[in-house]
Amino acid sequence: MRIDSISRELPVLVAGPTASGKSVLAMELAARDGRLIVNADALQVYENWRILTARPSAADEAALPHVLYGHVPRDAAYSVGHWLRDVAPLLTQPVVIVGGTGLNFNALTRGLAEVPETPAAVRAEADARMATEGHVALLSELDPATAARIDRQNPVRIQRAWEVQRATGRGLAAWQDDTPAPLLTLSGAEALVLAPDVGWLNERIDRRFHQMLTLGALTEAQANLSDWNPKRPSSKAIGAPELIAHLRGEITLEAATEAATLASRQYAKRQRTWFRSNMKAWRQLSLP
Repeated sequence: MRIDSISRELPVLVAGPTASGKSVLAMELAARDGRLIVNADALQVYENWRILTARPSAADEAALPHVLYGHVPRDAAYSVGHWLRDVAPLLTQPVVIVGGTGLNFNALTRGLAEVPETPAAVRAEADARMATEGHVALLSELDPATAARIDRQNPVRIQRAWEVQRATGRGLAAWQDDTPAPLLTLSGAEALVLAPDVGWLNERIDRRFHQMLTLGALTEAQANLSDWNPKRPSSKAIGAPELIAHLRGEITLEAATEAATLASRQYAKRQRTWFRSNMKAWRQLSLP
């Protein structure tokens, strides 16, 4: 990939689906321009998954400055708001911000509504209702403005909106409408989204998971086995549930590998769809 057409002065944002080569591009830009590499991936922040989330290697981190990688404990929550607060002081220097989490980039370039955290009692109530009634029941109780703009097929988003309304007495849409100015505008950045050929990407996904196993992904999963909790955000790492199931004797390693690579392909498809919908103003870089 040629980088000579990418700005040397503006902050550079690099989004793209899993396994598309974002980290390699970020390192090339950091080496060329003396940039700090800032993580924008929601799972690479967790300390317990280096291999399985394809975090930069220890050698890569030693070669070039990387921040916001592996700095969050496995049992901690780390929201878009947390990420945005961590990124804000870094924008005074040359940066390349890289990751596959579109919501982080949206918050950075469009602003983020300052919605209060959900109290534990409200979360417990929402969890119980989701288990017994499902997300459709919670959806039916949302205020009209929120119900009109929410993704009706996403139970997680629906539950979050319900929790906000229950806890604050105000709909999520109203909170979103009070969104402050963004930290970084698209006009003030070089915003790139990688758009790989699907067949090429799927082959890379399959090959990379086998490489992860060679590098020790199973050992990494073993270290997470004793206190495994599938509800933790860190447990959403692609391939983690499958490897844990294998270690528990529930499935073979071959079945775990097949399931994990399929999950990764499906995740990449969701990412591509999201980027097409939400990043129309970004510069598309076709691959390979």
